[in-house]
Amino acid sequence: MKIVAIGGSPFVAGLQLAGVEGMEVSSSKEAFSKIKILMEEKDVGLVIVSDDFEKEIRDDLADLRLKHPVPLVYAVPAPGSAQEKIEYRELIKRMLKIG
Repeated sequence: MKIVAIGGSPFVAGLQLAGVEGMEVSSSKEAFSKIKILMEEKDVGLVIVSDDFEKEIRDDLADLRLKHPVPLVYAVPAPGSAQEKIEYRELIKRMLKIG
């Protein structure tokens, strides 16, 4: 299965050096569009998204993950971004639409 990175140029270039396929985007909306396309591809197992684009589409991604558990969509800090603490309990509650 393939791994695909989605984000800005430095993010994608860095992961391409490690052998990961990449798609450069310039907005969160464009990133979400690319993720939706990748969800339909059978040979993609992991989508790594730059967190600077993921923040704006987090709720939409949660809904998409419910419908398509594979590929796994994982947010990674972009070069130069501050690390953000993620509340996984809250994320799961939003995904399950409880609380």
